[in-house]
Amino acid sequence: MKNRKQGLIRYWRRRSQVLLAALAATLSVSWHAIATANVPVAAPVLVTVTVNSAADGLIQPDAELTLREAISVVNGTLPVTALSTAEQALVDPSGAPTIAFAMPLETTIALTEALPPLAAPGLTVDGTTQPGYGNPANVSLVTPIPQPLVGLKPAAGAEVFRGLTVVADNVTVRGLGFQGFSAAHRSTQTTPPADIFITHLAAPKDADNDIFSWDQLGFTNESEAPQGIVIEDNWLGLISEDVMPAEDDMSAFGVFVFNGIDTVVQRNLIKYHEGSSIITGARAKGLIVTENTLVANGLAGMPDSIRLDGDIDGAEIHGNLMCGSDGSGVFMFKPTGSARIYNNDIRFNGRRMRRSAIFLMGSGHEVTDNFIGYQPGPGVTVAAFPQSEKNIIRNNQFIGLGGLSVDLGYNHNSVAQDFQRADGPNPPRNSYNRRLDTGNAAINAPAFDAYTFPLAEGQATLTGTADPGSEVDVYRVLDPIGAYGGLNEYIATVPVTDEGTFSVSVGGEVETVYSAIATDPRYGTSEPSDIPALGRLPEKKPVAYEATCEIAQVPEPEPPAPELPPEPIVLRVPRRIHFALDQSNITTESAAVLDQIVAVLEEYPFIVVEMEGHTDPRASNAYNQALGQRRAVSARDYLLRRGIASERMRIRSFGETQRTSDGSDRIDYARDRRVEFIFLDTRGLEIIYEDTETDLQIEP
Repeated sequence: MKNRKQGLIRYWRRRSQVLLAALAATLSVSWHAIATANVPVAAPVLVTVTVNSAADGLIQPDAELTLREAISVVNGTLPVTALSTAEQALVDPSGAPTIAFAMPLETTIALTEALPPLAAPGLTVDGTTQPGYGNPANVSLVTPIPQPLVGLKPAAGAEVFRGLTVVADNVTVRGLGFQGFSAAHRSTQTTPPADIFITHLAAPKDADNDIFSWDQLGFTNESEAPQGIVIEDNWLGLISEDVMPAEDDMSAFGVFVFNGIDTVVQRNLIKYHEGSSIITGARAKGLIVTENTLVANGLAGMPDSIRLDGDIDGAEIHGNLMCGSDGSGVFMFKPTGSARIYNNDIRFNGRRMRRSAIFLMGSGHEVTDNFIGYQPGPGVTVAAFPQSEKNIIRNNQFIGLGGLSVDLGYNHNSVAQDFQRADGPNPPRNSYNRRLDTGNAAINAPAFDAYTFPLAEGQATLTGTADPGSEVDVYRVLDPIGAYGGLNEYIATVPVTDEGTFSVSVGGEVETVYSAIATDPRYGTSEPSDIPALGRLPEKKPVAYEATCEIAQVPEPEPPAPELPPEPIVLRVPRRIHFALDQSNITTESAAVLDQIVAVLEEYPFIVVEMEGHTDPRASNAYNQALGQRRAVSARDYLLRRGIASERMRIRSFGETQRTSDGSDRIDYARDRRVEFIFLDTRGLEIIYEDTETDLQIEP
């Protein structure tokens, strides 16, 4: 390994020497090679360069200065003297390297290949300088930012892995749009594609397993990790219209912090990515992610809105909206260091993979003051393996969950699902060994002394037991769907005595429901207790809600006076679409059926739909599960492109397990190959499902 590393170092040295020699020999031949080299060969230039052309291609002296040329100038790889007179007029001496824009109208730069890395320390690439920038965007955002007028995307037919690669300290990227930066599947691995990629070396395109290693190439070197990078006020995943791009125009990831320190990602709209909106790799120490709007990400690959790997010590994620992703809002995988996740709005995630809203691995994380709602899985999960403890989960509001508000994983439950949805309520700790095999060292959930407590003059005293040394946070439960209700509304915190008892005075009416969690700073936060009620237990029924990622920018109006329920409206809706043998593409006939479903969803915006993928029985169960999933994803993506919001759709696969009949002829199998649509939250509607077969695809 040492010899291989030394060989690679010699290779990079030789390459730099060759480029320098070529520059000395003839600038006209070498401009393009030098400008796209992985490592800058000259000192950065302290100038402001104004881009006036959306063209891309060869670097040459002419009347237009392109973004590729501007990056090469500030990197110091393209001398200002090599520019034409007209181009030199667009270069102005300044105290810090800056790339500004003055292109005609709203412009998208179609890249023929990857741009040179941003290698000038202190560089600002500023899309807000484009004339006309500043009009408010017609998109719901956590913090309103204008729509970019300068966008980057690959040219037609070009495979461009990354929009911008940042390799220097204190670089700022502001006010730009990015779309379509991805990689085709191939037999060898590729390095990560992303709209913005951060590490101290520009990554090569393809990675050969026999010779490639991030460590060998030095990409994980902390001493060289770029520091102080700011990514702000950009649109990532889309450039102009808020419409899901075509499959070939989707970016893989939004911001990929592979190796960076004190990176700030703030006030960006990150939407419609195949993978995560923000992802970390080897190192993202001190990462700040704040005031971003992260919607409908993870649609085809890594499903989580924010994925945290590597060294994330000191990371803070706060003030963001994470909505409509296919997986978790925040998912950690074997990180080192600890992070704080607070004051976020995390809702309607897990549309495809029913993971927890927040999945924690590691120790010392804090999850506080978040709204966490409408997740098919739990609210916050703490993994059991690797050993994870001292994770504090307090003062959050949970509602509409398909699992526990806080779920501590148990090490014996270690199949893939347990690292997505966790495993439900743990039994009381019965030995010290349980401290070693359960998340947060198996701190016990509080146990109330009764399921109902007497109510006198609107007051009651709740009593129970919990681990000595802990504090108990008491919550009012507003949506008691199951035995373990959501921790909806924080009420009070009370200490636990040395004998392990606690009591708290609460107010309410008959059938008011409560729950509680315990937190011990030595171990972390527990799962929630069961739910006692005042007077008597209420009837358990779900709370109606509207599935939306929209953000209210004005105060909520006063609620209207109650109205009598309207007469039910009867709708006739197609039940299913069909597929050809071993296929998951949408045919013209199936699209016509889907258009009828789109019309209903557009007319009744409160409806949530679940799409269930099915197959015929002629393959293995595992293969059919995956095929059913692909079919459900295809149906979901069609509706997304027709403007149906991701948060209104959930998908799952049943594979071959729910056939339409026991028959084995071609028609029976054709009917099996389907996606079924189940409408949920149909308030005031009566749904009559029609068994359409206009798109039935029978084998020859």
